[in-house]
Amino acid sequence: MKIEKWRDALRELANIAGWHLHDRPEADFIQNIVEVILRELSSKFSSITKKHLVGIDSSVEELITSYLDFGGKVFVIGICGMGGLGKTTLARVIYEKFSNDFEGSSFIANIREASEKQSLLQLQKQLLAQTLGERNIDIWDVYDGVDMIKKMLHWKRVLVVLDDVNQFDQLEKLVGEYGWFGGGSCIIITTRDEHLLLQHEVHKIYKPNTLNVHDALKLFCLKAFKNEQPGKGYVRLSEKVISYAKGLPLALVTLGSFLFGRTTDEWQSALHNLKKNPKSEIFDILKLSYDGLEKMWKDIFLDIACFLRGKTKDQVIEILEIRGFDARIGISVLLNKSLLILENKTLWMHDLLQEMGREIVRRESYEEPGKRSRLWLCKDLLHIMTKDTATEAIQAIGLASFDGDPEEAQSFEEYYEAFSKMFNLRLLMIDDLHIPNGLNHVSNSLRHLMWNGFSSKCLPSSFQPKELVKLELHSSNIEYLWKGVKYLDKLKSIDLSDSKFLIRTPDFSGLPKLERIYLIGCHNLVEIHPSIGQLRRLVVLDLESCQSLTNLPSMSTEMESLTILNLSDCINITNIPEFKGIMKSLSELSLNKTTVEKLPSSIECLTALTSLNLGDCQNLECLPSNMDSLRSLEELLLPGCLKLSALPENVWKMKWLKKLDLSGPGIIRVSQNELNLGGMFRLQRIGLNCIGFLSTLKYLTLSGNSLVTLPASISQLSKLEALDLSNCFKLQSLPELPSTVRYINAEGC
Repeated sequence: MKIEKWRDALRELANIAGWHLHDRPEADFIQNIVEVILRELSSKFSSITKKHLVGIDSSVEELITSYLDFGGKVFVIGICGMGGLGKTTLARVIYEKFSNDFEGSSFIANIREASEKQSLLQLQKQLLAQTLGERNIDIWDVYDGVDMIKKMLHWKRVLVVLDDVNQFDQLEKLVGEYGWFGGGSCIIITTRDEHLLLQHEVHKIYKPNTLNVHDALKLFCLKAFKNEQPGKGYVRLSEKVISYAKGLPLALVTLGSFLFGRTTDEWQSALHNLKKNPKSEIFDILKLSYDGLEKMWKDIFLDIACFLRGKTKDQVIEILEIRGFDARIGISVLLNKSLLILENKTLWMHDLLQEMGREIVRRESYEEPGKRSRLWLCKDLLHIMTKDTATEAIQAIGLASFDGDPEEAQSFEEYYEAFSKMFNLRLLMIDDLHIPNGLNHVSNSLRHLMWNGFSSKCLPSSFQPKELVKLELHSSNIEYLWKGVKYLDKLKSIDLSDSKFLIRTPDFSGLPKLERIYLIGCHNLVEIHPSIGQLRRLVVLDLESCQSLTNLPSMSTEMESLTILNLSDCINITNIPEFKGIMKSLSELSLNKTTVEKLPSSIECLTALTSLNLGDCQNLECLPSNMDSLRSLEELLLPGCLKLSALPENVWKMKWLKKLDLSGPGIIRVSQNELNLGGMFRLQRIGLNCIGFLSTLKYLTLSGNSLVTLPASISQLSKLEALDLSNCFKLQSLPELPSTVRYINAEGC
């Protein structure tokens, strides 16, 4: 019987077709076999490879190259980004192309959703079943599952994809440690939360980009026309869709599939509807990230989506903190979860994420904007005011300038009492909108008022928001802020910059917590109320370009917190009041472009001063002889001081200076043909532009400084003979030197 079985097996084996090596190289022969096998195997994995894939090849190549370069150890890749970006598609393509190169493989899809419907125990069973090729895996609990993964996969080179991870516990129980897997294994994690990847200490975090316009059009057309180009008569309409989708693959595929086979009229109607009603397939996917947020993070996201996108991170943090939110950690969370983007210190989000956020607010009450938490459209505020539908639900208003019918704009002036019903209004941001009596009825709960182009001459006497923290009235028609004393115990900042009609500041007596005053560009300001000297907490006083201001009130000994005083371009300021002994916090003093002739000798009291800017003070004749008392001074700027003929001898001994600028025509006449800046070991930058004033200089000593390079203008020193650069250990390069130089000491460079 056994012999019969062997005979049948040999007969079957003899009938199997094979390949003949003949005289071919063995390597070529093996390569042909591998190609045939891969073609056969690839037919099993057609769900992704037969799809229309656009713009993905370079991403696949980058990730596979990173894996190969890692040298046969366990390699963990995190693919991170907002919903709909194609993270899963990218991971699936890699899996289907390369899973057969591993001893075992597993793709666990939609872990976020799967975790809600089944336990992590089931996902552990799936991981083991797929990698081991066994159907029945018995695990008692998740801890037993962890042990089994360690034991069963420790010597296996596996490819594991965990798709849409949203909890760290999922990573701990499925791929907790790299030692669980054999050398050369590759773990791919897709997630919207970068912080999870940082926690897990993945080797590479990859963030797919949105598609460029060319690839976006190609992907959309493949879905909308089954072709790579738009159909006749659909080019402009296709471009509008591309503009709306902003390169997001999910939106392009969804809209392309929806618009397939429809007429141009139907396309027009659909595009119009998108502005009011986002496609649910797109909205629901994007909203998953929002749904997983804590309440405060949701509020922060909605504020940014409704009216703070495009502002700097610092601006957004300040606004949100005044609102009562923990802004720094909140923004960090939103950045990690790919709901925000930080570019050049500015916060952005994808257009469709912004639209999603605004749709969430609209859904608070579709029919009645007065029942929503946030307003960002003038037409919604106009509706509320004319229909008298304001409610306590409104927390924040952020409006751009009104561009509607001028007759409609009149309604803002007539129905201003609507503000009286907004009991919970905390933030009011208005840009160039005329509501002359609006502040008569504003809520006492208001914390932040920002009204660019405020049209009234002063704030109403009834304006008494006890919770107000910041008052910003840029480019306003304000002549005086209020009459008498106004008690605003929590007010920390007043900003009236570019209010051209402002004549005098208010009485500050009722503002005990005021920290910052910005009056930049108030050209007609002539008087600062003397009560400013009582502001113990004042940190910043910025009077730049107050060109009608002729004098300052006495710098009181009570101004113990003042850190920054900016009088730049106050062209009629000729005298600086004495600095009283207790003003020891001042670190920045800017007097550039003033007409001061001298500084008070009490400047020696400013022991915390780090920066003194006297640039273009064309009447300045001398500096105090006690300049060396400024032990903290790091920056001394003296460009363009035409009448400054000499510096005190002790200036050259200020070894703590990092920057010294002597640029400009005819500033200092150097005696005895020598300038010694040696031993100023912190000096990192020296300005000697327009260096003609040193035309007689023969000896220049810069030894022992921290200079990285010298100014190119040194070439103009036509009499220079000796240059001492010894021990300038950070010096990297020299500009062209005058031909007269005969001696250079560069020892220790």
